[in-house]
Amino acid sequence: MIKNPVIAFLKLIRVENLLIIAATQWSIKYLIFSPINEFSKFTSTLFIISLVSTLLIAAAGYIINDYFDVKTDKINRPETVVIDVVIKRRWAMILHILFNAVGLILGFYLAMKCHSLKLLMFQILSILLLWFYSTHFKKQLLIGNIVVSLLTATIPVMPMVYEYYLMGNMDSFLTLMLGDFLKTLVIIVFGYSAFAFLTSFSREVIKDMEDYKGDVQTGCKTMPIVWGMITSKVVTFFLIIITIGLLLLASIKFYQEKQLAAVYYILLFVIIPLSILIIQIIRAKNSKDFKMASLLLKFTMLFGIAFTFIIKYLYE
Repeated sequence: MIKNPVIAFLKLIRVENLLIIAATQWSIKYLIFSPINEFSKFTSTLFIISLVSTLLIAAAGYIINDYFDVKTDKINRPETVVIDVVIKRRWAMILHILFNAVGLILGFYLAMKCHSLKLLMFQILSILLLWFYSTHFKKQLLIGNIVVSLLTATIPVMPMVYEYYLMGNMDSFLTLMLGDFLKTLVIIVFGYSAFAFLTSFSREVIKDMEDYKGDVQTGCKTMPIVWGMITSKVVTFFLIIITIGLLLLASIKFYQEKQLAAVYYILLFVIIPLSILIIQIIRAKNSKDFKMASLLLKFTMLFGIAFTFIIKYLYE
């Protein structure tokens, strides 16, 4: 049982997930796009503002999710519940509103700097989707899984989008000179976005299987409840197989370019763990097994982020 208010707060905002978000966006900005940083108008100050906005809205989403999920969490993981135990519901709602408000203001500032208010839709849609995920989508078949996966997939893309809009006034000759190289970087970022979507979707289904007991008792209609555990395992299996397939295609491309360091890294640190994960999912029988599978996938996602160091080395 968590009793320390500081630890409870960090648990409430999922500080470990926020660190992963921060690491992802930092990697895209300072590793993937490092070759063009000297021409970039997306300065470190603007990047920090963007990152803080993203982290605040994500933290607000975690808070509101726990706010509406207390009953289920008391069944699935009672030792980790903090709302109504350490942090009062009223304070949780205040933090949720405050974090979203500041995140939205920072998003507005960035949109103004980019001369495009439509960029504010990143923050507005994220806030709305996270709210409705917690109140409605999470308990419905597939919708909640897709929403979370799509939001996860936008995380690597956001620094690139701001980079693009701020680069709008760049000298045309310089833009032409960087054209083909920028296309390569864009493809890499979208590759990361696809990886984030597929692994996040897989992990959401695994978590639904882990939380089966509590979700049944609170009237949820998640995939394991509606379609059954075997079907959920099959869906997870194919999601991971698709991920491995795309990674193999990327490995072949790197092999053709004689970038063997990239090939070895993908095989050893991403494809092999995903293959082990498939075996673990097939053998999983209880909540503890699925929790271990979820943890393995989370570490694999971290190794995926760390691949940006290899990318930086290749394209320097």
